[in-house]
Amino acid sequence: MTQQESTSTLSRPSLVAVGLAVLLVVGVAALGLVLGTRGQTEDAPGRTGPLALVSIDAPDAGSQPCASLIEKLPAGLPSGKDTLPRREIASPAPPATVAWGDAQHDPVVLRCGLPRPTELSATSQLRVISDVQWLQLPGSGSSTWVIVDRSAYIALTVPDDAGTGPLQDISTTVRDLLPKQPVKTTP
Repeated sequence: MTQQESTSTLSRPSLVAVGLAVLLVVGVAALGLVLGTRGQTEDAPGRTGPLALVSIDAPDAGSQPCASLIEKLPAGLPSGKDTLPRREIASPAPPATVAWGDAQHDPVVLRCGLPRPTELSATSQLRVISDVQWLQLPGSGSSTWVIVDRSAYIALTVPDDAGTGPLQDISTTVRDLLPKQPVKTTP
């Protein structure tokens, strides 16, 4: 065997090995792309379809103030630069409850007729927005804000990234619809 024959013979197995390695890498990558995206959409889980909510104690959900408020709530709420449309709530839907959201945003949920929050005291820090007093109950990834100066306690759960638009719009609706009352810091 000549020098040239020996080099070309050794090169072929090396070339085949490199070729197989490249094909293997490409095959694994393609398989990963196909299997990794199967069944996934751009929407985050739970952001489409009817929103499942647990029922919570809402003794005044059937009250006239809650019925009036639910009827007058806006069809959309601002969230940053976007407007969140009303979202269907899965059956059985809790009474006097409305949600807004879409595939790109976590839901904003309003519940009316709740009991007085136990966190409400004479020393509670309240925030006034459009002449409506709110008590903030911080959570993980969202906060629940409770209106404490109307005839019904109204809670609005807002994702941390939603901005202040939902609070402002709900405050305006409540201010224009429900008469202001003194804050009751004791049961």
